Amino acid sequence: MKSQIFSSVLLKWYHQHKRDLPWRRTKDPYKIWISEIMLQQTTVNTVIAYYDRWIKEFPAVKDVAQAKADKLLKMWQGLGYYNRVRNIQKAAQMIVLEFKGRLPDQAEQLRKLPGFGPYTTGAVLSIAFDKRFPIVDASVRRVFMRILAIQKLISPKVDQEIYQYLDQILPLKQVGDFNQGLMELGALICRPKEPLCSICPVKDFCQAYKQGIQEIIPLVKKKSVKEMKAVSGIIKKGNKFFIQQRPSKGLLADLWEFPGGKVESKETLEQALVREIKEELNTEVMNFKKMGQVVHFYTEFKVNLNVFNIEITSDPKTELKHRWVTMKDLSKYAMPSGSAKIVEMLTGD
Repeated sequence: MKSQIFSSVLLKWYHQHKRDLPWRRTKDPYKIWISEIMLQQTTVNTVIAYYDRWIKEFPAVKDVAQAKADKLLKMWQGLGYYNRVRNIQKAAQMIVLEFKGRLPDQAEQLRKLPGFGPYTTGAVLSIAFDKRFPIVDASVRRVFMRILAIQKLISPKVDQEIYQYLDQILPLKQVGDFNQGLMELGALICRPKEPLCSICPVKDFCQAYKQGIQEIIPLVKKKSVKEMKAVSGIIKKGNKFFIQQRPSKGLLADLWEFPGGKVESKETLEQALVREIKEELNTEVMNFKKMGQVVHFYTEFKVNLNVFNIEITSDPKTELKHRWVTMKDLSKYAMPSGSAKIVEMLTGD
């Protein structure tokens, strides 16, 4: 009975307070899938514009399946975690071949698709098909660690405890709204810092609130952010700039960037620049002038990227992974955020 009360209270609150978001105006499994992948590791406000552009450009699964990889990467630029978009295309191609372009409504079939872990599977099944599947993302995890007063570091065991609790309280109907209600609760009320417990609709169920320990849940292991220095060389010929494509495997795979790399221990910026240009392009730097620095934070490290205008003794060898691109066309290439900031520097934006 208590579980039914929890569900009804949460659903009532969600229907009254939910934000008007574009992916909440549809039951199209494809559109819900795209929104859920974009929302992983990315804020709602950031995702809205990306989602609208994506759906306009790729209104159906088949459009993603047939698109060129470079175009998909460009559409994704700025969202990071680029394996997400690669998995979207792989999954789309499988959906077209095996399911006639429609997402299946069975968990065992969805789980075989690239990028469909427990969260994405549960989100699509519950929101698009109203099937009774729980979902646990960062917001939902935080909500239930507080409701259950779990004073531990996040771990698979903690998630298992949350899934067991969810199995007891998940309603038989309006499962999608219930799951979205939990995420909305985590975003608007049960925030990471300074939760708004006084207006929380389910505070009567919250053990952490009763014990006054909600501010310290979940426990967080302090993590140091490593700093890295890097150099980047801007090579210009006429009205065109030289860019190169990163390897197809590893960090930031297949994205385009200006040549350069990490500054090694005891190297000056200039020494690193000369070495990187020699290693990558097999040519020598004749002249260089520093034009500025961009700073970018990745998941576990901070990059100070020092940017130089350079002249070289000979043009890089022409190959598929090399391009001479006009200023206007630079924006058409999918780049890591650091390189995208350099383009902004060049254009004066």
